[in-house]
Amino acid sequence: MWPWEHAIVGYLAYSLFAHLYYRESPDGLEAFAVVFASVLPDLIDKPLAWEFGVFESGYALGHSIFFAVPLSLAVGLLARRVGKGPAGVAFGVGYLLHLPADVLDTYLRGGQYTPEILLWPVSTVDGVQEQTGFTDEFVRLFGRYQQDLLAGDLSTYMWVQVGLAGLAALVWLADGAPVLRECLVGCKRLVIALVGGRDPM
Repeated sequence: MWPWEHAIVGYLAYSLFAHLYYRESPDGLEAFAVVFASVLPDLIDKPLAWEFGVFESGYALGHSIFFAVPLSLAVGLLARRVGKGPAGVAFGVGYLLHLPADVLDTYLRGGQYTPEILLWPVSTVDGVQEQTGFTDEFVRLFGRYQQDLLAGDLSTYMWVQVGLAGLAALVWLADGAPVLRECLVGCKRLVIALVGGRDPM
């Protein structure tokens, strides 16, 4: 899955959870936590594999359930300790949804069932043997994706992606545009404080 697809799935899942469990929309910290956590496995594994050659493929430490579960629990406990429990839950939802989403994506796109991508170091995935560079590998993979989009040759799977992106945008707006909302409120307070000659803090 592409990073933005993980972000979309993570945000939609957490927004639904927040409405059902907390009976309110996610706040800015929760929205940031779920989106950041939903792309974090790729931010860990892809550069370490493609740029630095630490791993053989982009599915290693960050995608491993042996790392993901303890990390999510630790972040959740820390967030709860500092009074930000929902943000910890958001992190866990985003991170832990990334893993099965990659397995499902591989199956839907290529018909391959690859649960071994979640079991590093017990099971490893063969990948690029030479260091291609993170940027070069991303551009190569994105180029194939971009060609299909620009040609208008959208598969059913890509239409589903476009639909999910539109749905996520609508849900985010209905939630009050978290993160953007907090940024605008902070800017407004800063301007008011500066105009009034008060310390914005």
